Amino acid sequence: MEAKLTFKEYNENLKQGRLSGLKCGGCGELSAQPRLICAKCGGQDFEAIEFKGGGAIQTFTVNYVPAEGRESEAPYIVVIVELDDGPWVMGNLAGLKPDEAGMDIMGRKVRLEGSAVFAGDKYSAGEIARPVFRLV
Repeated sequence: MEAKLTFKEYNENLKQGRLSGLKCGGCGELSAQPRLICAKCGGQDFEAIEFKGGGAIQTFTVNYVPAEGRESEAPYIVVIVELDDGPWVMGNLAGLKPDEAGMDIMGRKVRLEGSAVFAGDKYSAGEIARPVFRLV
């Protein structure tokens, strides 16, 4: 079984400001992360695609207890965004102070601004990129 989008490719695309994903050839389901099997139909026929990067915040949290290596960033806002293209993706929210994040940001439009790259820790296989969104 060959991956149409590896985590390494996904990570490198994010570092270049591109949000990539997969489209299932069997049912058309879109995925905003690398995978080998479609969550909807169980198919394995994928096409690698690029998402436009716009969407709306569905939920968020303010992280006061960061992961190892990210202590200097705390607190920061983590959002789940429903992309205009369909799938949901987790990322960080830039341009808003954590103490200003309230329920009023739910449903607000955001746009992919780029990515934040974090050094790996003792549990990972190296650095990782995470999407960074900004309110529109």
